[in-house]
Amino acid sequence: MKKLKLAIYYVFLYNLPNSRYLPLFSKLRCWYLSRVLGIMSAHPKNRFENQVYISDASELKLGENVRINENVFIQSAIIGNNVMIAPNVAILSSTHSYERLDIPMVDQEDTFGLTPIIEDDVWIGRSVVIRHGVTIGRGAVVGACSLVTKDVPSYAIVGGVPAKVLKYRNEKKHKNE
Repeated sequence: MKKLKLAIYYVFLYNLPNSRYLPLFSKLRCWYLSRVLGIMSAHPKNRFENQVYISDASELKLGENVRINENVFIQSAIIGNNVMIAPNVAILSSTHSYERLDIPMVDQEDTFGLTPIIEDDVWIGRSVVIRHGVTIGRGAVVGACSLVTKDVPSYAIVGGVPAKVLKYRNEKKHKNE
């Protein structure tokens, strides 16, 4: 039954136009994700745009007041409340093995189940890639086109390839920790 529900999402809801044309499209996707798939909190401020890949949705949980823009790729994630995700973001939860030289990389086993965690009040900029197993702390900002390979501290503003802490949103709070 779950495969049928996912098929309905990908065949019908995935390709509905962006909500800037008609807000009903995002509301319909949010309703489906919360009521049918059970992966999103039912919240009136949630936004979920077109062409968001959610894999099989088995390891995906979305909080309240979550805004996910178009063309986002999510293998799996735990996403908190009040999170903004810009277009073209990739959130990964698996990786390919490449250590052995006696076996072609394509034949080496993959590692799955390394779910990223995005805590509350996070803003992820356009075209960011978040690697498997990473935690992005509460209140953090990830700059556009960054590659997040390590955990991001709470209230940090990070950017670059690989992403590094540029500063903190609340310097006073950080100094007191």
